[in-house]
Amino acid sequence: MKAYVFPGQGSQFVGMGKDLYDSIPAAKVLFEQANDLLGFKITDIMFAGSDDDLKQTKVTQPAVFLHSVILAKSIPEFKPHMVAGHSLGELSALVAAEALEFEAGLKLVAARAMAMQKACEQNPSTMAAILGLEDQMVEEICETITGTVVAANYNCPGQLVISGSNEAVKEACEKMSDAGAKRALMLPVGGAFHSPLMAPAGEELSSAINNTVVKAPICPIYQNVSAKPVNDPNLIKENLKAQLTAPVRWTQIMQNMITDGCTEAIEVGPGRALQGMFKKIDRKFAVSSATI
Repeated sequence: MKAYVFPGQGSQFVGMGKDLYDSIPAAKVLFEQANDLLGFKITDIMFAGSDDDLKQTKVTQPAVFLHSVILAKSIPEFKPHMVAGHSLGELSALVAAEALEFEAGLKLVAARAMAMQKACEQNPSTMAAILGLEDQMVEEICETITGTVVAANYNCPGQLVISGSNEAVKEACEKMSDAGAKRALMLPVGGAFHSPLMAPAGEELSSAINNTVVKAPICPIYQNVSAKPVNDPNLIKENLKAQLTAPVRWTQIMQNMITDGCTEAIEVGPGRALQGMFKKIDRKFAVSSATI
């Protein structure tokens, strides 16, 4: 069984999507539609902008979404048995699985990016990658810290990202190192994504989600919040609303997909991060990048 998986913020690169724009007329139409919907020429930044321009949350999120979704729509015989997306990638997965229309998905991504940017400006905060500690140990250390710091991304065994206020994350990193972490590395991000500090963004996004039509997907989507396969549109909406303040349970998603019969994971979009994570679950697991 094939799973198509969709990356999140951090996988972007200048030049992404240009091959699709240049070679597939239907892809070009979607990119131009996105320029109109967003109110700025995102294609200029994606294809030939600077790294700094592309790193802005309000640009990065729609850019990664567009690359993933338009690539999925360009794959001949796109017939997933299951889909999932890491953080932002969940919205790409929902469009690819036909639970969301392209336009509705892009509007949600733009709203998500702006809400997160605003939350970051209101509350300076950060994230850090913790390598080489058991998940439970990371969770226990976070609980001992005064201030807000939580496990935010369960990426794969031995790799977890924590999220919270600047001071709390810094203190947690010191304690993780003392507890034997191979690395405790502060990440160059502008905010505490997937933590309680994203509550203002979550509330703002909830109203946008309420006003969005979600249909039953063509295959189950394994959502970040529960790590379980979901087909029910109402439950998809509820999980999406909770996503910004809840952890990304990617380790559990991969394990559940494999338990449910997945034999191959195809990453749709920029980068290869998710393929590397599957390999941490099972070195022999079949992974690849989507091609047209």
